[in-house]
Amino acid sequence: LTGGFTANTSLAHYCRDNGLLLHIHRAMHAVLDRQKIHGMHFRVLAKALRLSGGDHVHAGTVVGKLEGERDVTLGFVDLLRDDYIEKDRSRGVYFTQDWVSLPGVLPVASGGIHVWHMPALTEIFGDDSVLQFGGGTLGHPWGNAPGAVANRVALEACVQARNEGRDLAREGN
Repeated sequence: LTGGFTANTSLAHYCRDNGLLLHIHRAMHAVLDRQKIHGMHFRVLAKALRLSGGDHVHAGTVVGKLEGERDVTLGFVDLLRDDYIEKDRSRGVYFTQDWVSLPGVLPVASGGIHVWHMPALTEIFGDDSVLQFGGGTLGHPWGNAPGAVANRVALEACVQARNEGRDLAREGN
């Protein structure tokens, strides 16, 4: 966000021309969307970031340090990646949105997430998402490589359990 929407669009064109992906970090979003008197809601920012051509964007996590209200965060996720979104006020979607052929954006969950959040993350975000584990990998007590292995094993176990019909939200860890 710090570069502005015009910079995002210019970068998006450059990335397409050079076979690169464009990650849009939401740094500085709180200056705009956490103001009660002025500013704009993250829902509006998410739409603008999709329009500007990003490939993936931080969407909040529901868990971790970038947490937000679950239903509203899921509304952001839908607005970022789905082609057609029905109006659902409980998720912060105030009118039906048909993106027609505009490509979706992968939601990114990051910020304080770690292996113990995996059941919630796989249940919340599903398959079409990016899970970024920085400190959740590097902070593993046995080191970086075991941290990466722990995250990968937990992800595969949660996806397998979900695909077998297990209720990760109820059964949890």
